[in-house]
Amino acid sequence: MNSSGKRYRFLKWLAAILAGLALLAILFRKAVMLDPPPVELAPAIELERISHGEDRFTCEESWLKKNRYGLWEMYLVGSDFELGVKHGKLAMELVQYQEEVFVEQIRQLIPSENYLKFLKFVVVWMNRKMDKHVPLEYQREIYGVSLAASADFRFIGPDYLRFLNYHAAHDIGHALQNMNLVACTAFGVNGERSEDGHLLVGRNFDFSMGDDFARNKIVAFYAPEKGYRFASVTWGGMIGVVSGMNERGLAVTLNAAKSGMPTSSKTPTSILARRILQYAGTIDEAYAIAGESETFVAESFLISSARDHRTVVIEKSPDKMDMYDPGGDVIILTNHFQGDLFKDSELTIQNKREGASLYRWERTRELLGKTEKHDVHSFARILRDRNGKGDQPIGMGNERAVNQLVAHHSIIFKPDQLKMWVSIYPYSLGTYLCYDLNRVFADTMELKKEVYLPGESIPEDPFLNAEGFGLFKTYERETVRLKRLVEEGKVERVDTAMINAYLALNPHYYYPYFVAGEYYRFADDPIPAIRMYRASLEREIPRVVDREVVEEALTKAKHSIK
Repeated sequence: MNSSGKRYRFLKWLAAILAGLALLAILFRKAVMLDPPPVELAPAIELERISHGEDRFTCEESWLKKNRYGLWEMYLVGSDFELGVKHGKLAMELVQYQEEVFVEQIRQLIPSENYLKFLKFVVVWMNRKMDKHVPLEYQREIYGVSLAASADFRFIGPDYLRFLNYHAAHDIGHALQNMNLVACTAFGVNGERSEDGHLLVGRNFDFSMGDDFARNKIVAFYAPEKGYRFASVTWGGMIGVVSGMNERGLAVTLNAAKSGMPTSSKTPTSILARRILQYAGTIDEAYAIAGESETFVAESFLISSARDHRTVVIEKSPDKMDMYDPGGDVIILTNHFQGDLFKDSELTIQNKREGASLYRWERTRELLGKTEKHDVHSFARILRDRNGKGDQPIGMGNERAVNQLVAHHSIIFKPDQLKMWVSIYPYSLGTYLCYDLNRVFADTMELKKEVYLPGESIPEDPFLNAEGFGLFKTYERETVRLKRLVEEGKVERVDTAMINAYLALNPHYYYPYFVAGEYYRFADDPIPAIRMYRASLEREIPRVVDREVVEEALTKAKHSIK
């Protein structure tokens, strides 16, 4: 065959391959694309947002405002699609800001553009049938919110598809456990352990997506056309629930449990929690609703019910479900299953052995035992506790502490009285503002009315304005800077005084010693690197995988000695 014939054959094969790839791309796009649900667009999208001064907006009887503490408050009334449209119109800047910081944080966690692209296709493929697992009313609400989305992120996907997938971020975050995104603590007392005999529940929502993600949280009050009215602590664009309470005195919080990597889409746990909050008035009703949905990760739902006057945990895996009630007047929930159905499972045993959950559970029990009868102030002290067992310092930011200094929000519920206290930024350190749902839902709340009860606030933690908090923020900035120098190969001669000053910022935590060890090792100075790694291993390391990383680095440093 002459050269022109070979070239023709090659071009023919190349054309066939390109055509095949194009066909696969078309088929993939067709398989993963989810159309928005059918809605009557005109009446809702014609609604207008009216400004009433800085950070104060109305849309018909719904409104959004920022209170004097910087916490956003939103009141939404309407049908499902209207709720979403009003959410998007009122909080458009917050919706767009939240997506921007979320995407930026993902880029920091996964700096490889190629892997990000690959992960995007995996997530989209995995979630290609999510519309079959999200109730139509919530699809319509998400669609309404997505109308306010920024066009800047359409390279990720269409607005509605992006926002639908974002509602599975909590689930994917705790499935990717090595990323250490979710490690929450919740607890409750009742009867003899409560100062007034009423139910009391506290929780830190430690969904760690960075300070910027947590900066603009919203206390949202919903008066939906169907179901119960409820309150939820959320963020712009999020219609699911991670912490909330309804008008019947039923409170719900989510706590992740160890789970395998999901292989296909099911109901996001925040959507299931939303459905429970909107339609359940008792524990039995909550359990029945939970049984109607399949989730694609393992999750614990702490359910506290004024009508039942007790608190339980609904434990749910992708294929099983159980209810855990320890009896007595105390309940504690971290990140492992405790009920008979799951407590002896391989994943639960592994989680307790290798993670920080059991340690934090034991520390919470220890803290609860220090007070005979609890009130909201003693609960706030526990939620703010930064120490390890026996009150030993284990370093600021340690996952074994109840207060890991990463919480998106912290909240305390009194379901019998329909009251809840929500922490303002940052973490659980800021003032807890009290909201009375009796008052919120008794009348039509007006924009000019103060929503929280000033006389029942819990003061901010003194640590917030003490030297220690400033040292912690400096430590975080220095850690980022030193890690970046190591990762970019810009480590040169080591300034020992600088390293010592860095270690002094958080001396009881294992991680700065590991970072210092990495700095020395990449500066080709293995002897002090070994000393740093050993100092790291002497401290309270939260998880087995963290210890293994330090041990591996120590081994490499030893082998590098000539």
